[in-house]
Amino acid sequence: MIILGIETSCDETAAAIVKNGVEVLSSSVASSEEIHKKYGGIIPEKAAREQLKSIIPVIKETLLKANLSFPKGVFEIDAIAVTVGPGLIGSLLVGVETAKTLAWLWKKPIIPVNHLIAHFYGNFLNNKTMEQLSNETIFPAVCLIVSGGHTELVLMKDHGKFLWIGGTRDDAAGECFDKTARLLGLGYPGGPAISAKAAIANETMKQLSNETIKLPRPMINDDSFDFSFSGLKTAVLNRIKNTKLTNPLITNQLAFEIQEAIADVLVKKTLKAAEKFNVKSILIGGGVAANDRLREKLKLDTRCPSFGSGNSTRLIQPCSKPDPSAGRQMPDARLFVPDKKFCTDNAAMIASAAYFNYHPVPWQKIKADPGLEITQIA
Repeated sequence: MIILGIETSCDETAAAIVKNGVEVLSSSVASSEEIHKKYGGIIPEKAAREQLKSIIPVIKETLLKANLSFPKGVFEIDAIAVTVGPGLIGSLLVGVETAKTLAWLWKKPIIPVNHLIAHFYGNFLNNKTMEQLSNETIFPAVCLIVSGGHTELVLMKDHGKFLWIGGTRDDAAGECFDKTARLLGLGYPGGPAISAKAAIANETMKQLSNETIKLPRPMINDDSFDFSFSGLKTAVLNRIKNTKLTNPLITNQLAFEIQEAIADVLVKKTLKAAEKFNVKSILIGGGVAANDRLREKLKLDTRCPSFGSGNSTRLIQPCSKPDPSAGRQMPDARLFVPDKKFCTDNAAMIASAAYFNYHPVPWQKIKADPGLEITQIA
């Protein structure tokens, strides 16, 4: 089955052609990030205007890249998938109304997709390891969505069967990256800016004074699977007020510690969920999932690590001699990490999610829902 995916939930205008939910035939993304950098964040009205300009050219480009001539090539498409939420209402409307129009014009079934759930499916794209596994060896899985707007932990029992188990109570991890980067004068987007400075700090840590910068890890030892990053942002602000950032080494170390704090919390909560629910896989998705330090910590911060090849890493496996500090053996689980191009918003994950959760809806009933959440389906 060949599905055309359309994604316009935020500032990207994206389209992709995906075969059987795993093979990306083509993918195109037009971003207005450069415009938003001037303002230190996304301006919803500007994002929607840029998407209006880009949506048809991006879809045409995607069809041509997949060797599907326009308009004749549309007959080889079996269905259309589109993000209906969550996201910015103006941006969502551009994609939704375009997809509905094409579904009516081309007489194709249309599948509405939850953007959050779609992030899980970035792990299925162009992943030979995932293709070789059966549902019985993948599920149940703990899924971590970590982006600018969302930090959520979800138990995925199977395709279409989700249980929300925790999320942020205030700032999302990506939002914390953006806001602390702004406090440090590093610009937007904050994640890559913080990561770049953190890498420098890691190389020059010995040049710092004897004072060590240490930031809190909010809720890291809390019994719930919830997150809170507003306190970390406040701690950074207070540190800046009491420290002159004239020494770039101090700025770099603050960036290093911000990244460490966020990654530590995400990793510990995710692994705790994997242990509690005795899952077979851990899937991560969202823009922050592209962060190298987060990926590294997920692989290293385990009691009994054993690494595989490809996009799948054997993250946790039973120990022959249980660690006394653990109290019990860790579950057997694989870690799946998407290619970085499938972490940030893209339409390939939308098409993949539609394939594995194929529930066409009459185009007249599809509506944009900016507040859409993950519905709990046992």
